Amino acid sequence: MYYETGAPSVLRYEDVPDPVPGPGDVLIEVAAISVEGGDTLNRWHGEMPSVPHIVGYQCAGTIVQVGEGVTDRHVGQRVVATMFWGSHAELATVPALITWPIPDGADIVAAACVPVAFGTAHDCLFEFGHLQSGETVLIQAGASGVGVAAIQLAKRAGATVLATASSDERLAKLTDLGLDHGINYSRPDWVSRVREITGGHGVDLVVDSVGGTVLQGSVQSLAYRGRAITVGSAGRDPQPFDISVLGMNNQSITGVFLGAEMIFERTRAMIGGLIDDVAAGRLRVIVDRTFPLAQAADAHAYIESRQATGRVVLVP
Repeated sequence: MYYETGAPSVLRYEDVPDPVPGPGDVLIEVAAISVEGGDTLNRWHGEMPSVPHIVGYQCAGTIVQVGEGVTDRHVGQRVVATMFWGSHAELATVPALITWPIPDGADIVAAACVPVAFGTAHDCLFEFGHLQSGETVLIQAGASGVGVAAIQLAKRAGATVLATASSDERLAKLTDLGLDHGINYSRPDWVSRVREITGGHGVDLVVDSVGGTVLQGSVQSLAYRGRAITVGSAGRDPQPFDISVLGMNNQSITGVFLGAEMIFERTRAMIGGLIDDVAAGRLRVIVDRTFPLAQAADAHAYIESRQATGRVVLVP
């Protein structure tokens, strides 16, 4: 929790009253917390609905109590849940509607990492990016949670997959996921490298979770009638984007926020399918490092150091 926004050092490990599930809610004993990029951004400068504030979008655990009116979840059931805040805790209450059962025998830590990252990647590629087999896609920040998911999903769909990361070492860890071409975007010529790989054509789709100057390079990497998706935005180097550059090549840019889609059955069913895919080994979750919940500040600092490949997980 924290009493004010700021650097990872604002995080505190303290006791608070146990949450109580309201109508339609379930109370979860948390076993694993996937630290999302949005968690770190909210800690820096997000809204605080309460003081102290417990940050966190996603966790997995076991239901220990169900609220009035809940009929499709039960005590003792393992679930993964999303929420606007509250995952960085030993107990969390969430609407049953945004929980997903974890299949028997599945790894609960892996399941804890699925809904936001894999759901976001899927929507960026298919619901809004309209990716087709045979097309070429560039995934920015390929070593992130969304990047790791998007590489696998795009390759499974029959696309040629390019991805960027901040170091050759991080790129090397992505080849087994289906990455065809890795590009180090710490080098100033990375856009030229995309053009070279695609024979000067450019890519049909870019999934960009970084923003700033990287988003400008993403658009420069597009083919004629190419599509750019901007999602999340890592918050580094923010600057305005001149949409007039899209016109000459009939290109498009679309913003994506998975949270706004959670009200739809389509989205919940899609995420349920992705959880099943991970449980069955058809998709992989990469957990870079696990921290005790008491060391949440260290976990956030590690994420912001841009060393991680995949997810960083907290364990109460």
